[in-house]
Amino acid sequence: MVFDAAEEIAALVGALGEELGVFRARALKAESRVRELESAGGSELVDLTQRIAALERENADLTARIGAASARTEELLERIRFTRQQEESAGEVR
Repeated sequence: MVFDAAEEIAALVGALGEELGVFRARALKAESRVRELESAGGSELVDLTQRIAALERENADLTARIGAASARTEELLERIRFTRQQEESAGEVR
């Protein structure tokens, strides 16, 4: 029982070591790519990063505006439904 647990732990540690190696290789590749981009046109990268941030803010603003417009549209639809119900009720009374 203890031997099985030790074997399982050893296997898990081995698998984690392999995963760590994969992640380290990916991180090194990404860092290399960043250095390459920065040396090729670092100012362009900064400009693009700022543009992305501005577009994300604009997107959030537009999403909020669409949500508000949807809410107002729903309110107007409810008023129209109410008005129609009132007209139908008034027509039945006559």
